[in-house]
Amino acid sequence: MAIPSDYTERVYAGVLGKLIGVYLGRPFEGWSYEVLSEHFGEINYYVHEHLDVPLIVTDDDISGTFTFLRALPDYGNSREISAAQIGQSWLNYMIEERTILWWGGLGNSTEHTAYLRLKEGISAPESGSMAMNGQVVAEQIGAQIFIDGWAMVAPGDPELAADLARRAASVSHDGVAIHGAQVLAAMEAQAFIETDIQKLIDTGLKFIPADSLISTMIDQIREWHARHGDDWRATREQIAANFGYDKYGGNCHMVPNHALIIQALLHGDDNFQKSLMIVNTSGWDTDCNSGNVGCLLGIKNGLAGLEDGPDFRGPVSDRLYLPTADGGRAITDAVTESLHVANIGRALFQAPLHTPKRGARYHFELPGSVQGFMADESVDSRGTLTIENVPGHSQTGSRSLALQFEGVATGRPARAATPTFIPSRETADYFDRRGYALLASPSIYPGQIVSAALEADSANESAVDVSLFLRRYRSTDDDLILESGPGHKLQPGERHTLSWTLEGAGNEPIAEIGVTVHSNERTDGTIYLDYLTWTGEPEVTFTRPDTPLDRRRWDKAIPLMWRRGWVDGVDGFDFWWPESFRLVQNSGRGLLMTGTREWRDYQVESEVTLHLCSSAGIAVRVQGMRRYYALLLCRTDEGRGVARLIRALDGDTVLAEADFPWEYGESHAFALQVEGDRLRGCIDDLDEPLFDVSDNMLAGGGIALVVEEGRVMSDAVSVRPA
Repeated sequence: MAIPSDYTERVYAGVLGKLIGVYLGRPFEGWSYEVLSEHFGEINYYVHEHLDVPLIVTDDDISGTFTFLRALPDYGNSREISAAQIGQSWLNYMIEERTILWWGGLGNSTEHTAYLRLKEGISAPESGSMAMNGQVVAEQIGAQIFIDGWAMVAPGDPELAADLARRAASVSHDGVAIHGAQVLAAMEAQAFIETDIQKLIDTGLKFIPADSLISTMIDQIREWHARHGDDWRATREQIAANFGYDKYGGNCHMVPNHALIIQALLHGDDNFQKSLMIVNTSGWDTDCNSGNVGCLLGIKNGLAGLEDGPDFRGPVSDRLYLPTADGGRAITDAVTESLHVANIGRALFQAPLHTPKRGARYHFELPGSVQGFMADESVDSRGTLTIENVPGHSQTGSRSLALQFEGVATGRPARAATPTFIPSRETADYFDRRGYALLASPSIYPGQIVSAALEADSANESAVDVSLFLRRYRSTDDDLILESGPGHKLQPGERHTLSWTLEGAGNEPIAEIGVTVHSNERTDGTIYLDYLTWTGEPEVTFTRPDTPLDRRRWDKAIPLMWRRGWVDGVDGFDFWWPESFRLVQNSGRGLLMTGTREWRDYQVESEVTLHLCSSAGIAVRVQGMRRYYALLLCRTDEGRGVARLIRALDGDTVLAEADFPWEYGESHAFALQVEGDRLRGCIDDLDEPLFDVSDNMLAGGGIALVVEEGRVMSDAVSVRPA
């Protein structure tokens, strides 16, 4: 089966539909139909401002959808991927009690229950089975809300989508929850080639038993739809009476919410806004249901279908958060995630990968995309810029980002930027309180080289000065400070590529990067941003800002964003201790991580004090909690001190080992270099490798401090190119 010619664009529409649906429904998740009707009447557009909450949020519906799918590339994009392998990806990308899930406890949260089973060594599908967890726990909604990605990698192949959905859902669910997920996945996969909703429902039903509850319920809803015509509220009343929460218990059962999805698709007249209005106004698990409906209609009707109504895309500007143990991908955008999804699908179908503009991070090749770029609203720049994705003005692609400036003059620049880290300390604090923390590492670091290709419109009034800029968190107070990079006077019609080798300290994370347009004389015009990207490895030392110890213990205003650049996968990482990094792990192994999957050939060094622990050290090419290389000092069961170089990947593989006596309280200098498939590890004598081995299982990733069952300390961690 051939990949559709517009496959990437349709995936993008599906991803946007998912995001819009979740952002639309999230502010009133769990509200009843009656309460929603009283407060809002009908939900026809975003209402977050009415409830004083942000639009772009951390949410399990988004994080789970785009994270669990990474099991496919992690296991070679095999069509034979197993439920057990998908379960291993849960353990790798989730940090217990902190990322992706609602951590509601054993027997209360279905996904938390499954995670605890996996952690105990119970593999999927047993981890999600009714036999293990009981029917009510096993049949909640999570199997459905995380399923869209498995459909989007199987365009036009509903059988593959339903089978992948079954395996993925069985990690945490069973019974009717899996049936609902299979129906929806098959419908979304078929939506790449079929436009009729009734036929899509027929397709979905082929993959579950005809006498199943989900199948029977869908048949009943179709009858109600035919009877009630345009009266969706009458169908909703029948659903509430026959399939409501009073009959299907637990915290959030699959059956009532699946019913609302089918209802909205049937009554929505194939209209994106109307369908989302129906499913949101109907209440219950609004963000989950709205996200699934939005994704399916996005796939089916494409980008044009999203625009048949109010501007849902503009306020979103492609932004999304994916807080996981792979922190460098937490601050991302809909285009980036769509390419990840589409390239998994291409790999499954043995089609060439899609890498626009030679793999540029921001390339704007999908219609309407802005990849998080927004006009700067600082006092000096407010109102000077509008942004639009337009055809042309690219040397290696077909589209660009038009920066249309007006009234630019001395002291009045126009700026456009996209986030590369948590946008503010207040944002981070809000998500902490909400329960879905925004754990993230910056996506760009000192030592890397930024490049941006720009072109001036030939009709511009005059030449303008263009330059790169960034904002980083100041280490003394967490204020965002602006730093300008190299510039160029761009003549009308001229094209120029700016390049900037970033400098700075590891305790001042870079929060955003962008382009400035300025001029000494008032002028209007347009500059086209073809692409913006960065290359190379970091060259940076991470250490705590110089804050007096007594202030750390009581002052809530002390700088903390440098700490948030590290994804916290340990039991204790408090800020008031004398050392920059004091880590505590009560049981098992913990990691404190930073960096991105794109880091490849580099060396990391740190002096680590092993206060009390069973093992400790440093890690490279870190891709989560259970995928990395680590250089460790360990205790054997007999109490002997050894040094080990390990590969963590579905368990530990010892690549090299040597006797190395050590005592509690000692400090040891660690250095681990990766270059291609070669790993060289040093302890204390950094000029003489203790280990020099080859292994090609992990190609890239960030760094980590590692501690197992105890406490360790370090004052600095340095990274430089190999």
